[in-house]
Amino acid sequence: MSNLHEECGVFGIYSPHPGDLAHSVYYGLFALQHRGQESCGIVVNDDGIFNSYKDVGLVNDVFTPDILEGLGKGSIAVGHVRYGTTGSDGRLNAQPIVVDHVKGRMALAHNGNLVNSYELRNALELEGSIFHTTSDTEVISYILTKERLSSASIEEAVSRTMYKIQGAYSLVIMSPSKLIAARDPRGFRPLCFGQRDDGSYIVASESCALDSVGATLVRDIEPGEIIVFDKNGVRTIRDHCDTAPRSLCVFEYIYFSRPDSIVDGYSVHGARVRAGEFLAQESPVEADIVIGVPDSGLDAALGYSRQSGTPYGIGFIKNKYIGRTFIAPGQEIREDKVKIKLNPIAETVKGKRVVMIDDSIVRGTTCARIVKLLREAGAREVHVRISSPPFVGPCYYGTDIDSKDALIACRHTLPEICEILGADSLAYLSMENVKKLCGDEALGYCSACFDERYPTEVPRETRKSRFEQKISEGINPEKSPIQL
Repeated sequence: MSNLHEECGVFGIYSPHPGDLAHSVYYGLFALQHRGQESCGIVVNDDGIFNSYKDVGLVNDVFTPDILEGLGKGSIAVGHVRYGTTGSDGRLNAQPIVVDHVKGRMALAHNGNLVNSYELRNALELEGSIFHTTSDTEVISYILTKERLSSASIEEAVSRTMYKIQGAYSLVIMSPSKLIAARDPRGFRPLCFGQRDDGSYIVASESCALDSVGATLVRDIEPGEIIVFDKNGVRTIRDHCDTAPRSLCVFEYIYFSRPDSIVDGYSVHGARVRAGEFLAQESPVEADIVIGVPDSGLDAALGYSRQSGTPYGIGFIKNKYIGRTFIAPGQEIREDKVKIKLNPIAETVKGKRVVMIDDSIVRGTTCARIVKLLREAGAREVHVRISSPPFVGPCYYGTDIDSKDALIACRHTLPEICEILGADSLAYLSMENVKKLCGDEALGYCSACFDERYPTEVPRETRKSRFEQKISEGINPEKSPIQL
C-alpha cells in the first residue's frame, strides 16, 4: 500500500544523578526496535545543553560507540524509533524533534497519528509556520511551542496543546529541567513508566524497554494523563483523564507489542495465548501438528494447541537479521523479504495435516507465500487460522493500513481468500472474542480496522504532502478550517 502510516516507539529517562544516559536510551530503543526500523534518534540534556543524533537505520547501526560517546553525559534524555511513509525522507522525518525558542529548548518524541493534523497544519502555515517534515510530530511541536510562549510552565503548555490535537499520541517531551510524558485521552497507543534502584525514572512505549535498562514497572500512564519528572519528584496532571472512552488499539495485543510486555496491566503473551484458545474453540479442525508463524503467531499457536489437544511444533526458523515484512514499504520489497525471512522445518510438517497460526492477513501476499513454503516442505494439508478478524477498514491512528484498496478481505469472500492462499481451510478470530483477549470487555479497545466503528471523527484529509493536496484537489490555501 502507498502512504504507509508510522508506528513508532518512544523512550525517556530522568536521572537525579547526571551520567551516561545515552547508553541507557540505546538499550531502551533496542528493546523497542520492533516498533520502528527506518530511523532512530537520541537527545541527551546536559544542564540545558542538548546533544542529539539521529539517522536512518537500525539502532545498533546508527549508534556506534563513538557516536554514543559523543552524546556526552546528562540528567535527562529521550529517544525514538520510527518507520515511515513511502516516499518520505527518512532522515528528515527522524525523531526526536529539537526546538529552540525564547523560553528554552525542547525535544519531542511521538508515537501515534493525529486525525486533525491536516487542519492544524493548514492553520499554522497560514500564520507563517514553515514545515520541514511531513510528520504529525512537527505539527505538535509547533502548537506546543506556541502554547509555551504564553504558559507559566512546559506542563501547562502540554495540557493546553492536548485540547487542540486529536487522535492517537503518546508523547515524551524534554525541557531543560523536566521530562514529561503524555498520553491521549483515549489511550490509543501504550505508554508506561518505571524506576531504577538509582532513582532514575524511565518512560517507554512498552514495559519490555524498562526491563532492558533494569527498571521496575511502576504503572501504565493513564489515558489523558500528563506526568512530570523533575528535581521535585513525580507529579501527575489529570485534566484530560476520563474525558473520552478508552480506545486502546487492540492490535497492540495481536501484533505490535512484544510478547514480554505488559500493556495497560495485561500480558501481551497471555492475550495472544487466549486468542489461540478462542480460535481452537471457534474453528477446530482435525490435524497432526499446530505451528505458528514467527513471531507474533507463536503464542497463539501455543494456545490453540493447548485448547485443541493437537501437538505444538516448531514449523519455521526465522532469520533474525531481517525486518518485519508488514512494515516494509513497497510490495516488491515485502515479497523479496518473505523468501529469506522464514524457512520451514520439513521434519515437523512433512506428510502431516498442519494448522498454521498467523496474527493477520492484510494483503494476502505474505500468507500465500508461507503456505506455499509449507507445501514445498511436504505438508499434506495446511489449515490457516488467524488470531484477528479480517481487516476491512483503514486506520487513522498510526497502523499500517490507510486504504481499503489493498485489503484482501474487502475484495474477496472467505472461500476466495482461502483459495488465493492455497490453504485447505481458513478461519479468523471472531469480533466477539477479539475484545476478550484480556478477559475484560470493559477495558475499551479500538477495533475500527476490523469493524469500522471509529472512536473519533474520520479525518477528511490524511495524505502527508500538502503541495500535492492543494494542486490535485484544488484546496484553497486561503481558507483555514481551524483557528489556533
